[in-house]
Order: sequence, then structure tokens, then C-alpha cells
Amino acid sequence: MLVRYKVAQLDSVIRVTIHRRARSAQDKRKRTDDLLAAARQLATERGGVRHVTLAAVTELAGLHPSAVRRYFASKEELLLELAEHGWDAWRDALIEHLANARDLSPQAIATAISTTITSLPLFCDLLTHVPLSLEGEVDVERARRYKTNSFAAYDTIVETLTAATDQMTTEQTQDLIAATLGLTANLWQISHPTATLAKLYAQEPRWAHAALNFEPRLTRLLKATATGLTATDTPTY
Repeated sequence: MLVRYKVAQLDSVIRVTIHRRARSAQDKRKRTDDLLAAARQLATERGGVRHVTLAAVTELAGLHPSAVRRYFASKEELLLELAEHGWDAWRDALIEHLANARDLSPQAIATAISTTITSLPLFCDLLTHVPLSLEGEVDVERARRYKTNSFAAYDTIVETLTAATDQMTTEQTQDLIAATLGLTANLWQISHPTATLAKLYAQEPRWAHAALNFEPRLTRLLKATATGLTATDTPTY
């Protein structure tokens, strides 16, 4: 009788322990999501991810300042997580945008790329910071996870674009995406000047052209790039 009681008691303890662990994992996921949401909000309100700090993120998320280290080792790791989510969001946006699309022209492919990537302003901003600092400021395993997931999204993006056109090869599509990433990273920063530069442009209108209209310029350049890529033979590397 005593043995049965102890077995039943042990089973109860195990069940409670498992339940608590599952609940803790769920809470951890929620707090991680809260921190990411706070970082997104701050980047939007403050004019870019360069102005995001861990202290401000934890305060907005309602956590103790020391608690953030349980979820992200650094600001760079938190922002890299946002960039990883950005790749997934761009992949999904392109898949939806090109659903059932076939035989598109290179110019139409360029427009689809521009339309979808510019719908993700935080991702556009992060594309500057990922190679500049974020990837190099996290540990190897976190960098590996980012590369694994971002390249998986990239591969799907290439497949989706190539399937939507009969006028571009896989290599040409990859080159167009490479141009997209470089142009987006540069043009986003130029078209969203800091407060100092905005004040300077107000004082010196002749320089204000530098703060160009982001999406139209990106679209024109990508169309020109797509036209050029398909007008010449793609070199073999």
C-alpha cells in the first residue's frame, strides 16, 4: 500500500514537473516575442535599428534590465533574429505575390522583387547592418543558424522567381537578387537620413536629391539590371 502511494506520488510530481517545464518554455517564447516586438516598435519610432538599445527594448517589453540576457546575449543577436525573420517574411511575400504567375518578363520580375522587399522596411534597414556588424558580433553557432535559415529562404526565393518566368535563368535570377540586396541596403539608408542630415538638406536644398524616393528608384534600377542581365550571356563562374 505504501509502495503504491509512493509510486502515485512520484507520478504526480513528474506530471507537475513536465507541465511546469512546458509552461516555462511557452513563457520563454512569449517573452522572446515581446522583446522582438519591442525592438521593431523602437526601430520604427526612432528612425532605424541603429537607435535601438537593449535597455529601451527591455523597458518597453516590461522586463527587468538583467532579464534580457536570458533570451539574447547582445543587441546584435536580437537584431540578427529580426533579420532572420525578415528573410522568412520576404520569402512568404514573394510566394504570395507570384502565386500562379508564369511567363513574366524580366521587368515584371524586377517589379515583384521591389514591391515585396520595400513592403518590409525593417528588413531593408537591417540589410545594411547584417554584414557590417551583426553577423560578426555573435557566436559561431548563432551565426551558423542565421546563415542556415537565411540561405534556406534565399533558395526558395530563387526557385519562386525562376518558376515565374521563362526568360531568366537561375544564375540571372541569383544575380538580380544580389543586386537587390546591395541596392536596397544602400538606398534605404540614403533615403532615410538621420536628423542631422535632414536638417542639413533643409539648409542646403541642392543636396536634398540624395534623400531620394526609395521604392521608385529601386524599381528603376532593378528593371535596368534585369534587362541587362537577360540581354547578355550569363558568364560561367
